[in-house]
Order: sequence, then C-alpha cells, then structure tokens
Amino acid sequence: MITPLNEHRIGLACVSLSREHPELAFVYNTYGSPPLWQRAPGFATLLQIILEQQVSLASAKACFDKLVKHLGDVTPENLLTVDDELLKTIGFSRQKTAYARHLAETIIERRIDLDGLTHLPDAEVRSELTKLKGVGEWTASIYLLMAMLRPDIMPRGDVALHTAWHKLSGEPRPTSDEFLLLAERWAPHRSVAARLLWHFYLSERRKHDR
Repeated sequence: MITPLNEHRIGLACVSLSREHPELAFVYNTYGSPPLWQRAPGFATLLQIILEQQVSLASAKACFDKLVKHLGDVTPENLLTVDDELLKTIGFSRQKTAYARHLAETIIERRIDLDGLTHLPDAEVRSELTKLKGVGEWTASIYLLMAMLRPDIMPRGDVALHTAWHKLSGEPRPTSDEFLLLAERWAPHRSVAARLLWHFYLSERRKHDR
C-alpha cells in the first residue's frame, strides 16, 4: 500500500527538492511548506473537482456551497433527488449536471467503489476514474493528489502550475505535455512539487491583491 502524504512528509520532501531544484528552493525558503490541502475521499469531493473544471475555484466553491445548503449531505442518493432546473439555478451547467448524475448513478449501482481505490496503484486509480463520464486526466490527478494524498502525481493541463513555473524559471510558458516532461525531474515528489508551485502562485496573487 502506498503511504499517503501528511504535513511531516511534505516538509521532508520540500527539503529534498530544495537541495536540487533552485526554483522550488526559492518557494520553500520564501513561503515555507505548502498546505496539505487535504480533501475527504468520496463522492462529494470528486463532484466538487468536476465542478472546478475550466472555472475558477471560487466559482466552483460557490456552486458547491449552494448544493450543500440545499442537500445537507452531498451523497449520490441526495443528488438524484434534485431536478435539472434546480441544479441549473445552483450553478451547474447542462454538461456538469449530466456528469454529476452519471457519477451518482455509477456509485449507487456499484460500478465503481471509490473506497476500494485506496489499495490500487496510481495508474490503476487513474484508469478507473477516467472511465467515468466527465472525469479526465486532470480531474483524476487532482483526486489522487488531494483526496488520496498520493506522493508522486503531477496534473496535466493545470494552468496555475504552468504559470507558476513560467514566472519562477523565466522559461516560456510550457504546454501540458512539455510541463509533464520537465516535471519528471521532481519524481518521486511530484505531488509536493505541485503543491509548492500552487503555493507560489497563490502567495504571489495575494501579494498583488493587497
């Protein structure tokens, strides 16, 4: 079984990455260890990550919070009690409504067991998750990173990560494939490297927003 990340392991990985990678050392020395950003594994978290696709985190959170206010517990069974019109007023697009219903039905019908993913290696978890309608590589990777706390995951196509690397390195902004290739240098701590880059991105934004 893969040992999940915790705050202590993040700190150790930051020290290890900082020895060899000056850009990550700059983030660590300037802003400290990144947050764990842990999310509870299960339906609600995977649904929220789906809502985060191609929109701001603030917008997705506002939508999810409205759903919580309406449902209480965000479970597959409760989600299916809500009609499409109400989901639209909450902030679900037509496409994400379809994804949410598919996810809920798949779990209820036991075609996927999110709890059972714990014992699978990363590639098999990603394979199982991407069988779901609306779950691509980015969504599966964020679930592996935040809900399962896997230590060596780098999401494909995350604009904030690309932007952070561009600003830190001075290199041209990488494409998704280029970024995954350059991220191989951070194995077996790619999840911590991602957290450091997000930490830098968010910290810099907060500085400029003051």
